[in-house]
Amino acid sequence: MNTSPIYAEQTVSITDLRKSPASYFKSEPVAVLSNNRTAGYIVPAEVYQHMVKMIEQAYPEGRSRFRPSRARLDAIVAEGNELLANTSLDELGRFSE
Repeated sequence: MNTSPIYAEQTVSITDLRKSPASYFKSEPVAVLSNNRTAGYIVPAEVYQHMVKMIEQAYPEGRSRFRPSRARLDAIVAEGNELLANTSLDELGRFSE
């Protein structure tokens, strides 16, 4: 039997996570299991931000993996604007600002 390590005190199945995802954003990591194997982790924003800073300090060349460039952000905005401009009122439904 092949096992994988679990680096969290609490676990949740993907099925249970889908039922109530917000309830698993806690102050500590939660391991997400799929077929009894670790599929990923839910970590608090502060923990993730700290991890990113540590990785960026250790590997400065990896910074772009976590922070999109200005050009990428501009492309995302342009794509969003184009999608909105080409969307009908019916497609927007009851959306309002």
